[in-house]
Amino acid sequence: MRLIIGLGNPDKEHMFTRHNFGHLSIDSLVAKKELHWKKHKNTHSLSTDFQNGREKIVLAKSMTYMNDSGKAVRALKKFYKLPTNKIIVIYDDIDLPYGKIRLSKKRGAGGHRGVESIIKHLKSKDFKRIRLGIGPQKGKAESFVLKRFSSEEKTKLPEVIDTSHLVIETILKKDFDSATNKYNEK
Repeated sequence: MRLIIGLGNPDKEHMFTRHNFGHLSIDSLVAKKELHWKKHKNTHSLSTDFQNGREKIVLAKSMTYMNDSGKAVRALKKFYKLPTNKIIVIYDDIDLPYGKIRLSKKRGAGGHRGVESIIKHLKSKDFKRIRLGIGPQKGKAESFVLKRFSSEEKTKLPEVIDTSHLVIETILKKDFDSATNKYNEK
């Protein structure tokens, strides 16, 4: 079993902001697979799942605010009795140019408060990450991430989200390292 969780803020006013890139990606994947979100009891998240061969894949969306993402990830990890290395987190990365996708694992938070929260709650950095670029930063980070995508960014948004799905498909068909080798080069 694996858990793939998109990070973001739960309220409608933040739905199409840069900080909700993880939510946008995972929402789109759920729609593409014709799945439906269910409120996941006691985990601060919505979830759904599908079979990938003999492996169950749980897709989740944190319903905490970004800075408390660790609560949702820890609750899902505990509920499914998953080792930390079976968790993949999708989130926005201000240090990457808009449209770039980078995969990583066993790293620090890089200043991302949602990832800091996950590391704190899991007491581990041993989870995998799909980082969706939203840079370059303009102004203060706190206000930049909460702004909506520009009209130019919106036109490229479907392509970036589709690529994030291809990354996930590569991880599921092959493995994380194969996806890293393929997509970190671009």
